[in-house]
Amino acid sequence: MSTPHVLLGLLAAGPRHGYDLKRAHDERMPSSKPLAYGQVYATLGRLERDGLVVPSGSERDGGPERTSYTLTDAGRASLTEWLSAVEPPAPYVSAALFSKVVVGLLAAGADVARDYLIAQRAAHTARLRELTALKTRPDTPVGEVLAADFAIAHLDADLRWLQTTLLRVADLEVLQ
Repeated sequence: MSTPHVLLGLLAAGPRHGYDLKRAHDERMPSSKPLAYGQVYATLGRLERDGLVVPSGSERDGGPERTSYTLTDAGRASLTEWLSAVEPPAPYVSAALFSKVVVGLLAAGADVARDYLIAQRAAHTARLRELTALKTRPDTPVGEVLAADFAIAHLDADLRWLQTTLLRVADLEVLQ
């Protein structure tokens, strides 16, 4: 995730201060890792330094002073460029799931790898059911539905890989 660009996107609707940006991020991207306030303010500082946002006012409202920020023309151009850029597919396999299976095969043998694959398939299937139930509830906000769809697609790909790998491990056992 590009935190600077996400914040620029949230500022596209109008001026906001860091607290509002953090809250808007966490509400609109419910399955993403929540932003820390320090991360929001440090990112706003870099965006201001780079001329992508400018302070547009401050308020106190009974608490600490909160500075609102506004997107600049350069910030809007940067956001537009980022939104139009296609993300390249990941060049390397770096998932813990893959690593555990390969290391399990190398270090402990086919039985351990197969048991892990079966247990992992059960965990993925359970999570798939949870997400499907969540996204089919009529009161689920659209952001959560989109996040569930994204996670379901990845779980589905993992489940297909798990099944293929189980078959390959069974082939290994036959050859031994």
